[in-house]
Amino acid sequence: QVQLAESGGGLVQAGDSLRLACAASGRTLFEYRIGWFRQAPGKERDFVASINWNSGRPDYADSAKGRFTISKDNNKNMAYLQMHSLRPEDTGVYFCAAGRLGREYIYWGQGTQVTVSS
Repeated sequence: QVQLAESGGGLVQAGDSLRLACAASGRTLFEYRIGWFRQAPGKERDFVASINWNSGRPDYADSAKGRFTISKDNNKNMAYLQMHSLRPEDTGVYFCAAGRLGREYIYWGQGTQVTVSS
């Protein structure tokens, strides 16, 4: 079992930056990946970014490339999503998720709200 807890959301203006954090507990994340997802009001949950816990290799949605950076701290079992140049369309609840490499995400946090005003 993996427990995940997100933090760092808030209300910001367009163009601002924000860093989200995901605290993982319950087991080692070796052979896992951590992903960030966003769910806007009335919409599906969309992939934003992920990181391979073993290699550190990141992956990004097109909307996140060049603006967002996913990172991890092995010692603290934390993952981060640094977001720059935020846009109103980035608004939503951001979830972190964990799953074994090559498999679906099966552990989810409760989410943190990010609101970007224009």
